Amino acid sequence: METPIMQLTDIGKHFCSIKALSNVSIKIIQGECHCLLGDNGAGKSTFIKIMSGVHQPTSGQIYFSGEMTTIESPRSAIDSGIATVYQDLAMIPLMSVMRNFWLGRELVKNIGPFKIMDTKKCNAILMQEMEKMGISLHDPSQSVGTLSGGEKQSVAIARAVYFGAKVLILDEPTSALGVYQTEKVLKTIAKVREKGIAVVFISHNVNHALEVGDKFTVLCRGKTLGTAVRGKIDYAQLQYMMSGEKLN
Repeated sequence: METPIMQLTDIGKHFCSIKALSNVSIKIIQGECHCLLGDNGAGKSTFIKIMSGVHQPTSGQIYFSGEMTTIESPRSAIDSGIATVYQDLAMIPLMSVMRNFWLGRELVKNIGPFKIMDTKKCNAILMQEMEKMGISLHDPSQSVGTLSGGEKQSVAIARAVYFGAKVLILDEPTSALGVYQTEKVLKTIAKVREKGIAVVFISHNVNHALEVGDKFTVLCRGKTLGTAVRGKIDYAQLQYMMSGEKLN
């Protein structure tokens, strides 16, 4: 069997007397889209915050590239190649698309004894990366606030991919989008997978998950109800599991 790029085993998380997660396990394979499904309050947000280093697990083990590891912080997650795109996208609306893409990691050039941002090169790379995602920007200097919701998602995804993501966690990327913009984001996810990057797709929308997913893990009240493989489970069965029932 192929070694998972990331594996979380028997993860538990307690907040004082509250058990947010109990013995949650998931295996993430390189190049696959693994959907983590569940209704509000199922424990999805807590789980991805453990994956991305925001929270430390109370119990359980985390493996990355086959080795047991500790994800001490969001910075250590990013340094390992674990990138998370949250619903708020971490973008500054009045700032340009280019500046949002680089966001503190801008390329620089020397002008005499000074270093200044290499705007031309930064713009060129941005446009190239967005084209790879199937998005045609009009102008890299336009405010990111002028983009549609799907285009903003694509910028955030392209940014994560360019800066070396091996595992890309997408937190409800289609929850606030219309049909057309949702389709664009789902196509962007397919392009990411073509690069061999593992995608963890967090959602409560079964239709969207079935369109892009290879595997489906269902969370309910902080516990996993099982993992299913594409083609061996349908919409009705996934909905049934999300209601809190295990399949016979």
